[in-house]
Amino acid sequence: MMAVERFSERIIQRNEGAQNALHRLRANPQGEGVWLNEFADAFFRDALLDNSAGSCLILQALANQRINDSSRIFVPVTVGEALQELAKQSFATLLQNKTEEALEQTLAFGGD
Repeated sequence: MMAVERFSERIIQRNEGAQNALHRLRANPQGEGVWLNEFADAFFRDALLDNSAGSCLILQALANQRINDSSRIFVPVTVGEALQELAKQSFATLLQNKTEEALEQTLAFGGD
């Protein structure tokens, strides 16, 4: 939830309101003013999850989530790097879904 709150605030500010933020998040999560994967990368660093143990923690929590089709992992990497990328991608997908929900609630209960 902490990541959703931070990400929501960030994209609301960058996109001049919750309505624009929600539209851009859905249209292009990697696009201008959103940059979902960049946020996930930074969040992993800030929360000290950018290592195999942190990645395993995220993957264990999200074990039943499907891997996003736009996954960035299908290049030659070590097992540790693959785990980290899977964790970040799974986390980014969950972050996007939960942020959309939060923005919808903001709009429904008096946001702009």
